[in-house]
Amino acid sequence: MNIVEYDNMPRMEPIPIATKGKGFFQAIWIWLWASRQWQISEDWHFKIHGSSYVITKGFIFDGASIPKYFWNYLSPVGVLLMPGLIHDWVYKYQYLKCSDGTHTKMLSQKDCDIMFRDLAIEINGFVIINHIAYYALRAFGWMAWNKHRKNK
Repeated sequence: MNIVEYDNMPRMEPIPIATKGKGFFQAIWIWLWASRQWQISEDWHFKIHGSSYVITKGFIFDGASIPKYFWNYLSPVGVLLMPGLIHDWVYKYQYLKCSDGTHTKMLSQKDCDIMFRDLAIEINGFVIINHIAYYALRAFGWMAWNKHRKNK
């Protein structure tokens, strides 16, 4: 059995990067350092180990958190799109939302990072790249994890 299953790609729309009216230097700074954010435009349904989950319409995420310097080699919304989307949801809420409206038990940051690695390996097959991404999450993911806990 596959770890993850889905019938179609998530439908999403880009959110404009707000540079207008910021002044030349601030706009350049935003252009150089800001990550594109995406909004899910309709509920995206998927299964993990046969259980049905949903990422709901309106959820905003930025794909895999890859430094811009590496985007020519590994896009944040390329081969890591679906594991990045699921990971961003779980980082924000600490659970997966079941299709029936309930949710899973609360997950730890490490659980989320392991899930990202395992889903990414199954979806894209790049074992070494996904392990590198996993170790980067273990080293630096605490910043995003703590930011979401603070904003709760």
